[in-house]
Amino acid sequence: MKLGAVVPVYNHGGPVGGVVAALRAHGLPVLVVDDGSEPGCAAVLDALALQPEVFLERLSVNQGKGGAVMAGLRRAAQLGWTHVLQIDADGQHDTRDVPAFAAAAAAEPLKLICGFPVYDNSVPKARLYGRYATHIWVWINTLSFAVRDSMCGFRIYPLAATLRCMDRQYIGRRMDFDTEIAVRLVWSGMKVTNLPTRVRYPEDGVSHFRVWQDNVLISAMHTRLFFGMLWRAPLLLWRKL
Repeated sequence: MKLGAVVPVYNHGGPVGGVVAALRAHGLPVLVVDDGSEPGCAAVLDALALQPEVFLERLSVNQGKGGAVMAGLRRAAQLGWTHVLQIDADGQHDTRDVPAFAAAAAAEPLKLICGFPVYDNSVPKARLYGRYATHIWVWINTLSFAVRDSMCGFRIYPLAATLRCMDRQYIGRRMDFDTEIAVRLVWSGMKVTNLPTRVRYPEDGVSHFRVWQDNVLISAMHTRLFFGMLWRAPLLLWRKL
């Protein structure tokens, strides 16, 4: 097992250095994916990539979070990694939880290790309550409670199986990615371990969630997954039985 971290970055020049430093302190190699950032952030990433075991993948045009993560997963395979820890660049995820996630992946390397957030008082209430609509749809579309929170971007993928899933079907490339890949991995037969992870929303945090466009994409994703679930339902129910 060779575990590395993939960090999608789009204009997070301020916090990304601290995230990379924390991951390196846990002994992980780190791949930062520059998703078409502005020059100031790009320069920060260039400097980070001069450090040992910090790699840079640069996308000339912004692809969205999902596009950046998928590019990172493919580069990770070229680097010889077998598992990838996905973590956001804005510092909202608590890197102190990395050892617990890594230990879970080492114990059960064929599983998706998926975080479910434990929030502090910084979480916007609209976001907190809005997530439940997606939770319900995911439970419907997997016919299970296998994934406790599909929107959490702190997780570990078994790389080979995840790449096969990506290669066989369309997966959303923006804010719909985290949920869709989780559902499709469950459909493929992958088991899931859900681990609690502390999440905070920094006061100066940069969010790239586009309220109207991304909600439309997420709604379309749920519709697409629902119809995909219907013809898979016999197999999904057979697995449960």
